[in-house]
Amino acid sequence: MTEGTEIGRLAQALGEELHKRNWRATTAESCTGGGVAAAITSVSGSSDWFEGALVSYANRIKRELLGVSKEDLESFGAVSEQVARQMASGALALMDANVAVAVSGIAGPEGGTEEKPVGTVWIAWADAAGQEPMEIDARCFQFNGDRAAVQAGAVAAALQGMLELVRAHPE
Repeated sequence: MTEGTEIGRLAQALGEELHKRNWRATTAESCTGGGVAAAITSVSGSSDWFEGALVSYANRIKRELLGVSKEDLESFGAVSEQVARQMASGALALMDANVAVAVSGIAGPEGGTEEKPVGTVWIAWADAAGQEPMEIDARCFQFNGDRAAVQAGAVAAALQGMLELVRAHPE
């Protein structure tokens, strides 16, 4: 499915790095609808290093399964640094994994605002392999193009950030 593409190469490299460390990864996704998990599982052998994923499209799922604060959802919105961080943390709490990525954004074509236009995506990466409190990095991206382009950009950025996070740890 993604073989030979940038996303495929990133997923393959991520798998190799996770395998070297005997680590497992997980995802919590909203606007990508499982696209990160699909890219990861397109790699042969991914069952050795991929724990699972949660597509948390509805805010209720973000709250009830990932532990995202209702107050933060109301105050900052689902597409925010606070929510992305909580999604990543919640995914690690839910799964038996060392690293997690969470993606929440506005893929469009509707849903954008002046403050958060279509293409706005927050991605957070959590690392359970370090010290307490858990390390979580979050970044806001602005992707251009149609819905598919925004989703593809978010998937690639999520994988790239995960790969960088894993490579930051010794084998």
